Amino acid sequence: MDKEIKILAISGSLRQNSSNKALMNAIIGLAKENVKFTIYGGLGDLPHFNQDIDAVEEPVPVRELRTHIKEADGVLICTPEYGNGVPGVLKNALDWLVSSGELYNKPTAVISASPSPMGGDKANASLLLTLKMLNADIVESGTLIIPHITSKLNKEGSITDPELKQELLSVLQTLEHACHQGETI
Repeated sequence: MDKEIKILAISGSLRQNSSNKALMNAIIGLAKENVKFTIYGGLGDLPHFNQDIDAVEEPVPVRELRTHIKEADGVLICTPEYGNGVPGVLKNALDWLVSSGELYNKPTAVISASPSPMGGDKANASLLLTLKMLNADIVESGTLIIPHITSKLNKEGSITDPELKQELLSVLQTLEHACHQGETI
């Protein structure tokens, strides 16, 4: 039996009916039995980043985020694009990790999905810059930009596009392998 792999899944959207949350859940459904996902749902609970607050006493929601990342073998981020960039709540979460180092050498996959024809390419590029600065190990072949996402998922959140399903399986397998190896491939 394969070693258990723990992946923290983060959606960059707070919306309950977000395409990116549905996509994230669909990806989780594609995983092998030994891959266990924890869905991080605390983006909206994090205070605005302020290093002065962190220096006095680490806020509980920040501690919880950091603990989730520490305990994970890898991270999967699915995000929309807001105003040609990363959603503020996701960027805020990453700002809380700048000085604490939880993402250092952590295998990470990044998917952006949007109803637009560009697929959230600007959010994806911006997110990758931030993650590289945090020394996350961006898994080779572990990034994906998905245009027209609403035409590729049904109302139940299942993937209806066979090509997208194969691309997602590839990203997931690459992330799983990187987590298993403990390093980026």
